[in-house]
Amino acid sequence: MGAHSRGAARDTRAARAGRPEPAAPAGPATGPSSPAAPSSPAGPSSPAGPSSPAGPSSPAGRDGYFDLLRAVALVRVVTYHTFGWAWAGMVFPSMGVMFGLAGTLMARSLRRPALTVVRGRVRRLLPPFWFWGFFVVTAMLVHGWVPGWQIVYWIVPLGDPPGSARAEQAWEIVWYLRTYLWFVLLSPLLLRVFRLSPVVVLVLSLVPVVVLTYVWQPPEGRLGSALTDLATFLFCWLLGFAHHEGVLRRLRPLAVAVASLAALAYGGWYALTHQSAYGGTYDLDDNPLAQAFWSAGFVTLLMYAKEYAGLVGPSRSRLVTVFNARAVTIYLWHELALILAVPLIDRFWEVPAFEKYLPLESQWFMFGVGWVLIGGFVLACGWVEDVAARRKPTLLPGGRAARMGA
Repeated sequence: MGAHSRGAARDTRAARAGRPEPAAPAGPATGPSSPAAPSSPAGPSSPAGPSSPAGPSSPAGRDGYFDLLRAVALVRVVTYHTFGWAWAGMVFPSMGVMFGLAGTLMARSLRRPALTVVRGRVRRLLPPFWFWGFFVVTAMLVHGWVPGWQIVYWIVPLGDPPGSARAEQAWEIVWYLRTYLWFVLLSPLLLRVFRLSPVVVLVLSLVPVVVLTYVWQPPEGRLGSALTDLATFLFCWLLGFAHHEGVLRRLRPLAVAVASLAALAYGGWYALTHQSAYGGTYDLDDNPLAQAFWSAGFVTLLMYAKEYAGLVGPSRSRLVTVFNARAVTIYLWHELALILAVPLIDRFWEVPAFEKYLPLESQWFMFGVGWVLIGGFVLACGWVEDVAARRKPTLLPGGRAARMGA
């Protein structure tokens, strides 16, 4: 299943965060020294669609609770890709949260004609992807990568785009955009089916991932990856529908709590007891079934908490606003920022004062440098999201935010 950068890429970052070997040159690297194995969500990680114009501090029509969840999800994606903590997905399943939020926004938008909505989502997603992809593909071509016809997936990511092994850490995150795009295309049909019997359809949406785990092994390659990711996060997407349609509001707290805890228990049990089948780890990003059930329980509780406790209102945090307005930019460029942080820190070792006073060996220091570089990418590249949404480009958004799937 597609996902985070992990495995070799994580080990590479951890190893290179320390002091370079004395005999080795300190020149910068252009990418990770070894390819990363694909993972899942974190990653995250994610495109967003814009909201209506409003004032800078409390934009009208915004939901501060959802905005905060989206910002936390993005921070968790970057944290996971820096440290590779297997438990991070259990503390906060970012991608399940992101798909749930996107499903809510998609259901709300489908009050308008479906073709118009789908076209708008695609228009907002593809230009930032193309802009980022231009730099990634160019770098791979310069370093000797020779693509085949599959390069068309760099135009419309209906399948995982190809890339060089050396740059896999940078481009493997496209799995999320691919899954998001398919959900957008399928949403008019999914919403119609969901409305036939909301609770039944929501529960049955976990059946596909069970089938792919126990009954039918999906094929290798792009088709298998797409089917697995869609099955893994189908419940979360439909849960967004349930929130928008008021289905969650009508459910009793005890029933929601019991069902959610049961899903969490099963997902956690499966992850912990089947580590040998998934590379010796309980990382949810490697385990579609555990990811699906854990995310289902976790995101249901988050969504229901909003309904039950009335957690609403616009966010008054400029930082949260920026995270939501630049969600696509942060998601796409964060891996490049972490890759570039390694050779940059290598250069710091050549400055005696930096060597003496800065914690250059610390992963936390690389985490901080990574965020500085992410901030630079937001300033330099975030305007593309404004252009894609047909808004006036701004350096840093005040109150007009682009939301994944809005």
